[in-house]
Amino acid sequence: MFTPLRKGLTGRFLVASGVIVAMALSTGPAQAADIPAPGQIVMSSNIQHVLNVPKPAELTNIHTDMAFQGNYAFVGNYNGFSIYDIKKPEKTSLVSSVICPGSQMDMIVAGNLLFGAVDSSRNDDSCNSVGQTASVKESWEGVRIFDISDKKNPKYVKSVETNCGAHTITMVPGKGRDRRNVYLYASSYSPSASFPDCQPPHDKISVIKVPLQNPAEAAVVNTPVLFPDGGNPGDPSTVVYPFRTSATTGCHDITAYPEKNIAAGACMGEGVLFDISDPVNPKVTATVRDDENFAFWHSATFNNEGTKVIFTDELGGGGAATCNEAIGPNRGANGYYDIKRGQLSFKGYFKIPRHQADTENCVAHNGSLIPVKGKDIMVQAWYQGGLSVVDFTDSSKAKEIAFFERGPDSTASPLSGGFWSAYYYNGYIYASDFNLGLDVIKINDPRTNQAKSVKLDHLNTQTQGSYGHGSNDGS
Repeated sequence: MFTPLRKGLTGRFLVASGVIVAMALSTGPAQAADIPAPGQIVMSSNIQHVLNVPKPAELTNIHTDMAFQGNYAFVGNYNGFSIYDIKKPEKTSLVSSVICPGSQMDMIVAGNLLFGAVDSSRNDDSCNSVGQTASVKESWEGVRIFDISDKKNPKYVKSVETNCGAHTITMVPGKGRDRRNVYLYASSYSPSASFPDCQPPHDKISVIKVPLQNPAEAAVVNTPVLFPDGGNPGDPSTVVYPFRTSATTGCHDITAYPEKNIAAGACMGEGVLFDISDPVNPKVTATVRDDENFAFWHSATFNNEGTKVIFTDELGGGGAATCNEAIGPNRGANGYYDIKRGQLSFKGYFKIPRHQADTENCVAHNGSLIPVKGKDIMVQAWYQGGLSVVDFTDSSKAKEIAFFERGPDSTASPLSGGFWSAYYYNGYIYASDFNLGLDVIKINDPRTNQAKSVKLDHLNTQTQGSYGHGSNDGS
């Protein structure tokens, strides 16, 4: 999510007051009259809503991204994070919550460590810190490290400060003699001449080395410049929403595929491929732009073979109503690219086919692959557009095969709700809702049921691994 502070289905069902009512699925986009009432649920016939676990009362801000390890799910929040027991998904329960404010708490879990990204200026690095303007020299933002060996009582280990903070973080495990270390890529953007630690052009990322046996020694070891030519200059302010393309002043998100020594970056004004064979020195090998339809390159996902990349466009920064007729099908959408001879070749777009209310923020956001051999299938969050399961085996004709969404969220302000992330983990879909907590969802479809045989011991979606390795990051 952008940080304003600084920087063809067989049918569907409507769930109302516990009653499931079958509804016909129209062949075209939904009209305003088809939008569910607040609190109602619309879902395809191959989706089952298993459980909702409300957000912990002590975490008063919005839920954000997720990570998984063994029988636990970790859910970020602008005020900290929570740990859930998912050993029996239909009985998912809260284990503990940690109050440690600092948006947006993008998370990675590695062994007994949890890393949390902080991209809001704080007066210090502690969990008692308060927000302050980044123009103050003594401000802090970056990455916090927690010991989660005791899931009921996580402990804060240390912090690492990074230029412009850490909007998102990506882990690349060390290999061979270096396997006792992991490397974190801290992505951030939107520099300002008034911010002492975030000066323009900020065309770089921060690489943090973390010794797993001694995390207190974690430190920034490189700040590679990714766009020595300045990157995409973007459109001038005279170009009005939704047609303005962002300038490249850093990356929003990077997804690594360590087994294949590649990574893909969504860098505001462009999509990027990296060679990460040397994790300390990632090298840009290809870039692509879409100045016609993409406003803000937000995130990236490889297919299992590493021959395709899905980039998402977070038009409106996650706080606008973009799933409507006025915006159309190609803005605020996914863009599908094949990797051919090391370059990115555009194949097509996908956007959910259901219009949302003008009070509903809706745009392409975080998702993960569903591990089906020989197919490319992904589940993805669309904020108040809910979640969508998409088959992109033919990347020029991506098609939705399942969906789940609620009507407008009436529990909070307009344009501030829905699923931040939706990820598939060991037979279930877990979705992190801004205001309503953690949802557990199950898909039952011949096209995806094979995935139930793939068991992972952990999942950090920004560190992909091939199916069947029992691990998603090659460690």
